[in-house]
Amino acid sequence: MIKVGLREANMHFSKYIKLARQGNEVVVTDRGAPIAVIKPLAGTATAGERVKALEEQGILMRARGKAGALPRPISVKGKPMSRTVSEERDER
Repeated sequence: MIKVGLREANMHFSKYIKLARQGNEVVVTDRGAPIAVIKPLAGTATAGERVKALEEQGILMRARGKAGALPRPISVKGKPMSRTVSEERDER
């Protein structure tokens, strides 16, 4: 367990996050009194397992259709959008 003052933790937060990633617990203190703990999360779920858990909680919904597929372009009548944009720029 590592103890660190609030000011030091604030100034070098990434350093203490790295220590937590390495398995250490970091206790943040304010004038010597503990106020927070930075510690590694329990378990090492894969990305797929985390996505599945988020889906089960209703936080995430997978896209429907083929993975990586782009939507079909929409056809509209009239002149191409590129020409319209070009004309608008020329008017300015």
